[in-house]
Amino acid sequence: MIAVFIETRDRKPKKSSLEALSEAKRIARLMGLETAAVLAGAGLESLAPELGPYGLGRIFCLESPALADYSAQGYGRAICDLARETKPAAMFFAATAMGKDLAPRVAAGLGAGLASDCTKLAVKDGTLEFTRPIYAGKAILSFTLSSTPKIATLRPNVFPLAAPAAGAAAEVVKKAVDIPEGFIKGRVGEILKEESAEIDVTEADVVISGGRGMKGPENFVLLRELAALIPRSAVGASRSAVDSGWIGHQHQVGQTGKTVSPNLYLAFGISGAIQHLAGMSSSKYIVAVNKDPDAPIFKAVDYGIVGDLFEVIPHLKDELKKIAAE
Repeated sequence: MIAVFIETRDRKPKKSSLEALSEAKRIARLMGLETAAVLAGAGLESLAPELGPYGLGRIFCLESPALADYSAQGYGRAICDLARETKPAAMFFAATAMGKDLAPRVAAGLGAGLASDCTKLAVKDGTLEFTRPIYAGKAILSFTLSSTPKIATLRPNVFPLAAPAAGAAAEVVKKAVDIPEGFIKGRVGEILKEESAEIDVTEADVVISGGRGMKGPENFVLLRELAALIPRSAVGASRSAVDSGWIGHQHQVGQTGKTVSPNLYLAFGISGAIQHLAGMSSSKYIVAVNKDPDAPIFKAVDYGIVGDLFEVIPHLKDELKKIAAE
């Protein structure tokens, strides 16, 4: 069995988790294994109809009032207990903030190795092989894990999302989880959401990022206006823009921010430091606008414009509006 942890937001499975589920199904088919989804929380059985069409054998619902809010300690204990009971061959997590927090704890609890931020999976001679970028994306490493279960986090927006099969259903297995009083040391006090309805940069199909060349926080409205014209797009930023207080850290793309793999990455006023490139180099297409013809980012782009972003953006907006009107 290959088990996939399903992360939820507003009681809906996240796209990144469904991508991991789709890849698990592909790998399981090659290895002759079953695929299972793992939900943790309280009252999540209602999500089963959304997951069943992805060709699952079983959906495990790990339930406890103590799991109503996420905690690595509580979720980690519940998933480790399930793994000891069911003995999966592999366990996949999306490489989101939650997945990167939870997967190492599960791996440590089970005494297993962890393949983090994978961009490719393959089965060779019956063995699962993992591929991930290393050295800030300068090299690619392929390797296997000797431990069982083989635990991995999968980079969002890299693995294709399978089309759900209408009418397919899966067996729902509810399991009560025993979380002793006082076991969870840290608890969620409050969740503060942004007022805007922007999607997370890790799940966007198009990321529109700004750097120090934006000159100030007031100019990020130009990028948000662009995002409003492009479906499933989000606004990102370089570390310098975030450190300057021009935009929140949740928008930061790079080695110390978030790793993104959109279909299109638009970089405005970003010089292209290696730390930033490490977070977006796996984008399918990269377009950059910078006044400096020698900016390092031009070495990583598919298309580059040497020019003033404040002159380029209005033209781009006009063209997008024409396309929307057609």
